[in-house]
Amino acid sequence: MLSGFGRIRGTYLTGAHLVALGPGLPGDYLRSAFYRLTLQSCSLRCRISFGVIFSNPDASVAEGAYIGPYCVLGRVQIGEHVQMASLVQVLSGAKQHGRDAQGNLESSESGTFQRVTIGAHSWIGAAAIVMADVGEKATVGAGAVVTKPVASGTTVVGNPARARE
Repeated sequence: MLSGFGRIRGTYLTGAHLVALGPGLPGDYLRSAFYRLTLQSCSLRCRISFGVIFSNPDASVAEGAYIGPYCVLGRVQIGEHVQMASLVQVLSGAKQHGRDAQGNLESSESGTFQRVTIGAHSWIGAAAIVMADVGEKATVGAGAVVTKPVASGTTVVGNPARARE
């Protein structure tokens, strides 16, 4: 029922939180099945680990992707065979919180939400924060903060993330 009503935000988030707590391999399968029914697309041939939450159903996960424990993912398109370590956050862009002319924060709906793409065969290291697209076969180092697009085949590290020389 939770997946059937997955397009209703409150029900979707309740289901996402519940399936995040399923332990072991059965939990991984449960999460893949739930997200297949609620996200824009989700391959059954992916691995979604314990504690993973998709905060927005406007996301997709391709075949062979691995998402490590405790990742929090917004509007994201995850390519084939992407590997994400634990505690990765993929935000729905870098401008989710708008401010008025006086600099005061506006409502949470006033920001700009964009879809972030993680290209096929990319590696995202532990505790990285990604706010911009990552190209195919790119590597994002552990703890990196990606604020600008990462070109295909590039390795970035640091805060803000910069190409490794």
